[in-house]
Amino acid sequence: MSKEVFLIVALGNPGEKYAHTRHNAGFDTMDLLAKHYGAVLNRNTHKGLIAEVTDAERRIVLCEPQTFMNASGECVRALLDWYGCEPDHLLVIYDDIDLPLGYVRVRRNGGPGTHNGMRSIAENLPDTAFPRIRVGTGDRPEGWDLVDWVLGRVRDPEEKKAMDKAFQLAADCAADWVENGIDSAIRKAACGMKKDE
Repeated sequence: MSKEVFLIVALGNPGEKYAHTRHNAGFDTMDLLAKHYGAVLNRNTHKGLIAEVTDAERRIVLCEPQTFMNASGECVRALLDWYGCEPDHLLVIYDDIDLPLGYVRVRRNGGPGTHNGMRSIAENLPDTAFPRIRVGTGDRPEGWDLVDWVLGRVRDPEEKKAMDKAFQLAADCAADWVENGIDSAIRKAACGMKKDE
């Protein structure tokens, strides 16, 4: 009997130039999630860096696409096809300028919004009925160019602290999704945000 596959994809841009920018909130979350599973994403396949974790019942596949953000869907499509994974067993973690800085929201499905990585995934999949975790970076201040904002880094110590907490909460929610399902992960995110209010 084959094991149930759970595919968790974190969005970002590969390379040192983009490390720890706002647009790489997904990758920063994945660092913590991989640590939780004792895994290292070091297998380069299907246009992404992946790690596999198995237990008695499941195969958990962690992935950071290496296509650059705007083509993330190519990696996701290839992985779904390879593992024979249904979209409801796919979880995508990504940054969101429409959420306040440090805010984490888990959704069971939805549209791609204005996020280019999510648009690419939507273009490559038959529908967007898959769970996602959004990590808020806050919108750009007045007068800022959007690209400069999302490719910039959080400098303020208090804001950085808030983002680090958000990455941890998002990673915890992803692990909870695997163990207990989407409803539990949604509750965990909501409870985590209330503690900080």
